[in-house]
Order: sequence, then C-alpha cells, then structure tokens
Amino acid sequence: MGPDRGRPMNGKYRVVVVGAGKRGMHHAAAFQANGRFDVVGLCDIDQARLDAAAAKLGVAAKSTDARELALSLRPDVFCFCTLPSVRSAMVRIGIDCGAKLIAMEKPVALSSAEGFAVRDMLESSGVKAVVSHQHRYGAHYQRVKETIASGALGRIETVYGTATGWMMHMLSHLIDYMRWYNGEAEAEWAMAQASGRGKLSDVHPSPDYIAGFIQFANGVRGVVECGAGAPDVPESDAWWRKCRIGAQGVDGFAEVLTGGGWRAVTKQGASSGGGSMDYDHDMPPYIRQMADWLDDEKQVHPCNFGSAYRGFEIMMALCRSAAEGGQVALPLTGACDEIAMLRADMPDRKPLLGMAASAKEYGV
Repeated sequence: MGPDRGRPMNGKYRVVVVGAGKRGMHHAAAFQANGRFDVVGLCDIDQARLDAAAAKLGVAAKSTDARELALSLRPDVFCFCTLPSVRSAMVRIGIDCGAKLIAMEKPVALSSAEGFAVRDMLESSGVKAVVSHQHRYGAHYQRVKETIASGALGRIETVYGTATGWMMHMLSHLIDYMRWYNGEAEAEWAMAQASGRGKLSDVHPSPDYIAGFIQFANGVRGVVECGAGAPDVPESDAWWRKCRIGAQGVDGFAEVLTGGGWRAVTKQGASSGGGSMDYDHDMPPYIRQMADWLDDEKQVHPCNFGSAYRGFEIMMALCRSAAEGGQVALPLTGACDEIAMLRADMPDRKPLLGMAASAKEYGV
C-alpha cells in the first residue's frame, strides 16, 4: 500500500527540500511561492549555505542529515537537488518518511543497475515521483510542440537533439523532449559511439562526446549528439544553452533552440520566434502540476518518473552500445554499470570538437 492520497487538511502540502545550491533554491523558492505548498524543512551538507538558505526562505527546521530531518517532519513532498551519486539513497529516504510525492533532479541514476533499483522502489511503494525536465514549460518549447501536434509537418520521420554540455547533464533533457515531440512513442533499440575520457571522472560522469540513433516503435528515427563534438548553436550566446531539439516531417521541420527561440518551415511558409530557458518562467507550472497530481490521480504530471525512466533507459542503451558495439534492444535487460563499461572499453583519445568554444570545457 502506498501513502494516503488527497488534499491536506489545511490546503497546503508540506515540503522538505534537500540541497540548498542553485537548483535546490530554485525548487524551494518555487514551492514557497505557490500557495498549495509550505516548505517546512531544508537540508544541506554545507552548514553555512544551509543557514543562509533557511534564513532567506524563513524556514525554521534545518539539518545536515536528510534522513533525520525527513523522518522527523514526515513531509507530503520530499524534494532533493543533490549530486547524482546519491539518487537511490535519497529516493529511499523519500519513501521511508512517508512522502506522497518525490521530486528529483535528473538524471534518474548513474547506471541501469541503480535505475532498476530506483524504479522498483517507487513501483513497490506507490509513491508518485517527478523528474525535473522543466525546460518543456518554456514558451519556445511549447510552440514547437504545438506546431508538430497540429500536423503542419506532415508525417514525422525524424526527431533530433544536440547539446554541447556533457551527457549526465544534458542527454536526459534531449531525449525527454525528443520523446515528447514524438508523442511519447516507445523506443525499440539504440546504437551509439562515444569519444573522450575526460568527463568520466566528473561528478556527472560521462564520455566527452556521445552520438547515436534511436529507433522508435512508430517508425520515427531519433538522432542525438551530446558533448564535445556537438555542433554550435550560434543563436545562443550561453554555452550551456547551445541545444537544438526538433522534428522533421515530410512537409517541413520545427525546432527549439534552448537559448535562442524557435523556428519552423511548413507548407504555409517560414516562421520563428524568441525564447530562452528561464527558471522564473519554467518552475512555477512544473511545481503547480505537482499539486494537481497530488489532488487528483488522473492529472499525471508531464514530468512523471515513468516517462523520465524510459528516457533514462534509452541513454543507458546508448552507453552500452558505445562500450560494447552494435545495437541494444529496449527495454533493457540485465543490470549494468554503463559508466564502468565505458571506462574499461573506450579508447584513451581526446575528442575532436564540434566548435572551438568547447575546448575550455573539455580540456582540448
């Protein structure tokens, strides 16, 4: 049996936020700004940062021990914005403290072995979970989705995504929005190559560059590039926002540029518009839909764990392919540590760059 559902007696869901860094504060502030939530506790391993965050938000309960804090407060929502090495441990705390919903940062896990464990914990507990693929709330992302859904591109043949940031930061975003633009179709297989070992020792461990293909069950082909070899998106000045995600159909294409608006060409002609990733714009609806889902089982959050998990499996399939060669069938079978596989099997060669501006980040 999962935890009790439904509206809280005072109309507000109680929230504990773990992590008082940039993303943790984005979440905590957005929860506080929404009248349906009350942040009742904060946690961070850095005492000075924790004290400053608690004072800024007016939160009395604080601790450097996430488990102790969560078990003492018994929140409705357990939100963690931590480094990815503690995903499964944080999910366990969220379940054990009786939370109705767990909100987490991406990626879901650092390996399929851990991802399987997180999935199984959530399924057996019945706890709702969401993963912060909140870029989709951007007006420019929404405009591209509307164009695709309208049928203006005709039959969709390809969805694609590129990002200059490395895999554990950016690939789950690319795959999530590609799947969204492709109607959440299931993937059948993936195949990839990877290059560069520098970021394998990062706290978000990744090959410097990974590129590959995804075959979706509806016949659409996915093409993805992430990291040092990814192409420039000159419309975006910010390096971390040099991302392009879109769809090509028989009658045209539409794509979003994370830091540079959107554009489309259809039978009706060319069109474009502005837009850039903006946490102040994107976080409020992401948070509001958590309350909607807690209120009503039928109002499933667009960033629900089940959807994010399917994207995570695609990412791990791409890693397995890069390490072992060949196509990898989906859904995955057999638990693996894909980063360890890449460390063992990937040649020790510097990546070749897609643009000069990536040299600094990849030490080339």
